[in-house]
Amino acid sequence: MGKSLVIVESPAKARTINKFLGKGFRVLASVGHIKDLPKSRLGVDINNDFKPHYVTIKGEAKTIAELRKAGKEADRIYLGPDPDREGEAIAWHIAEEIDKDKKKVLRVLFNEITEKGVKEAIEHPTTLDRNKVDAQLARRILDRLVGYQVSPLLWEKVRRGLSAGRVQSVAVRLICEREREILNFVPQEYWTITAELEIPEDGATFKARLVKKNNKKIEIKTEKVARAIVDELKGSSFTVVDVERKERRRNPSPPFTTSKLQQDASRKLGFTAKKTMMLAQQLYEGVDLGEEGPVGLITYMRTDSTRIAQEAVEGARSFIKNNYGEQFLPPKPNVYRNKKGVQDAHEAIRPTYIKYTPDTVKPYLTRDQWRLYELIWKRFIACQMSPAVFDQTRVNIEAKKYLFVATGSVLRFPGFTVLYTEGRDEEEAEKEERLPDVSKGTLLKLLSLTPQQHFTQPPPRFTEASLVKELEEKGIGRPSTYAAILSTIQERGYVVKEKTQLKPTELGFLVTDLLVKSFPEIFDVGFTAHMEEELDRIEEGKLDWLGAMREFYGPFKESLERAKVQMKNVKEEIVTDITCELCGKKMVIRWGRNGKFLACPGFPECKNTKDFTTDEKGQIVVKERQEEVYGTCPACGSPMVMKRGRYGKFLACSNYPECKTTQPVSTGIKCQNEGCDGELVERRTRQGKIFYSCSNFPKCKYATWKLPKKD
Repeated sequence: MGKSLVIVESPAKARTINKFLGKGFRVLASVGHIKDLPKSRLGVDINNDFKPHYVTIKGEAKTIAELRKAGKEADRIYLGPDPDREGEAIAWHIAEEIDKDKKKVLRVLFNEITEKGVKEAIEHPTTLDRNKVDAQLARRILDRLVGYQVSPLLWEKVRRGLSAGRVQSVAVRLICEREREILNFVPQEYWTITAELEIPEDGATFKARLVKKNNKKIEIKTEKVARAIVDELKGSSFTVVDVERKERRRNPSPPFTTSKLQQDASRKLGFTAKKTMMLAQQLYEGVDLGEEGPVGLITYMRTDSTRIAQEAVEGARSFIKNNYGEQFLPPKPNVYRNKKGVQDAHEAIRPTYIKYTPDTVKPYLTRDQWRLYELIWKRFIACQMSPAVFDQTRVNIEAKKYLFVATGSVLRFPGFTVLYTEGRDEEEAEKEERLPDVSKGTLLKLLSLTPQQHFTQPPPRFTEASLVKELEEKGIGRPSTYAAILSTIQERGYVVKEKTQLKPTELGFLVTDLLVKSFPEIFDVGFTAHMEEELDRIEEGKLDWLGAMREFYGPFKESLERAKVQMKNVKEEIVTDITCELCGKKMVIRWGRNGKFLACPGFPECKNTKDFTTDEKGQIVVKERQEEVYGTCPACGSPMVMKRGRYGKFLACSNYPECKTTQPVSTGIKCQNEGCDGELVERRTRQGKIFYSCSNFPKCKYATWKLPKKD
């Protein structure tokens, strides 16, 4: 057998695969895509059946020449980019460059970068999948048509640097609509009544809540009604009318799919979707484990499936039996069904080798690689463990025509929870309250009856985790695209992250309203989900990509031409009655990164600006900037005042522009590096994300995303 060439897209992946193949193979990397649509122009010939004009990506010409040379010397060429649409497109473009007739080209799908997985893929090659290539092409052209034809409208009507996206703009729309729900929410008052009761025989106490009156659910809307019920029940007898005891089982969660991994990594580890996918890619492609060399630690991380290979199931069950005992092992393997419409090309995300426990590989991984690997490893092992078992008790208590209920849940057997529990968007602690033994007919002693006021709450803002969940449930985008979507909408200034919550900016509201009004169908949630289904049908060979393009572009072109004329131009300066106190000109309303503001039209000679709001009549109300003093300037002795700039708050000398001294804002918390006398100060990244670093930087380079607690 002659020399064989294997081409993957990642150098790390190439190194790992090279370890498993013999001397008859040469492994090279394309370093991602080698061709793409040009950045400087549309690159799609709309009048010629949407023919794409691909160009060599800058810096890839040398790579292509190297691949061509190696291809000529090889008898066989195995193309092994990632086993998804993007990977198929990369493989197709490589084949076009090094073997146009595709006589020597074979496609290999590496679902896991292990010796067994790599050798099996090489032994069972397939051919390039044109349907998958067409699906990727259709997505790329769709996104290009929307992005490159709608974005210039925003440059013209709002300001340069903005962008629209077929999926990203729908994601922003969801965030804006949720924010408007919150802003329009009117809290409703309601009251609850809790009884503290005692069992006379043994003095044991517990609490019960009022739930019904005359066998109907009770709603108490005012304090007056609540107080009347309390007065009515004083001196009444409280009798146990029923005690329900039942066993409740909670089954383990399925192994990770891409979206579930992003959600849990966000909730439990605080990772962005982008960071999660970057780390997962590293774990998949291979991490150097000392003497063992590079090892792919997890299976392919872009998957919608919960399917697990039989060999992996048996490995997990063996580990559970040996390390936890028979009681933690169910009689039969746990099987998880995929949702309807899921593409089952790849397994769920799991560790490739059970033997590489988190503790075993910890010395070889970065802290964040290890934390993500531990999450994946534990979730997979837990998915094959026995359910957790709870004893749940419900005690029904009658007092006159009112029914009170007490509930308690006691963990009897931990099952899979000894290893892993799924994170939640809003933590709901499992109540492990044990109710005292009480029997039907027991007469209880009332110790207290407490009314408490509450108000209904608006829906919560989206977090990255809950937005990913919403996008997946509505069929918008694909899990492999969520990381890029979440990153882009924050970088463009449409959304900011406050702690973990995603909040739309004024710019986000403005752009969303303009796009939805001008393109009601294109940026509709249902239409976007429909287009994802169309792409899936193209991949399955059930729909022609060109037909899908024509169906989309007709209505889109009409909306585009209409929007060019009808879309509101917010760049047109609105002159106000507010006089610039520095030069006397009438100030105008302009749009900036953080929304509307008043600016002097004499810019750049006069740089005066003001923040403002509008009252109920739409009149401008200037916000007075109250500058608090924070010590004295170390350079000139003038007061230091708080300012807000592009990257957040900072202290500046009040004697500006004569003195241009600035300082970061201190949190009052000492630097966590031992021996350092600095304090942590608040800073922002270029993308606007807050972090904290030492005031002694660059001498001390301590930095953290999360602010430590004060001592």
